[in-house]
Amino acid sequence: MPTIRISLDPRDHDLDAIHAILAGTYWSPAIRRDVVEAALANSITAVAIDDEARRTVGLARVVTDRATFAWLCDVAVVEDCRGLGIARQLLDALHGHPDLGTLRRWCLATRDAHGLYEKFGYAPVKPGRWMERVAPNSVWQDSALQARGT
Repeated sequence: MPTIRISLDPRDHDLDAIHAILAGTYWSPAIRRDVVEAALANSITAVAIDDEARRTVGLARVVTDRATFAWLCDVAVVEDCRGLGIARQLLDALHGHPDLGTLRRWCLATRDAHGLYEKFGYAPVKPGRWMERVAPNSVWQDSALQARGT
């Protein structure tokens, strides 16, 4: 079992590794590298690093005003490291971030990890209150990657 270090330091971001992880998720397939770079620059991000293997094995990101609201997103762990509690460690690090102590609302969207988030106090949103606007995939996807199905 690898020893995992959680870092909130942007200097520990391996952009290539993070891009590869996100491009392989169901919510951002074929995401462009420049979009990932901009997202990281404008968020608080925790990364999980296997120092022995010298690789990034997970991440979680928060989009926030650092005062009242946060959107937790991009919680992802590479397949061969799932089930080791890495996502929990990432969430603990973000929930304990000193800039996020006054937040009154944290939100997220998930297709398949409700049980994980419930352990951190998240609950389903009351229907009829929340709305969304979704941009077309062409705004953020790499069309060459999408054509290859990666």
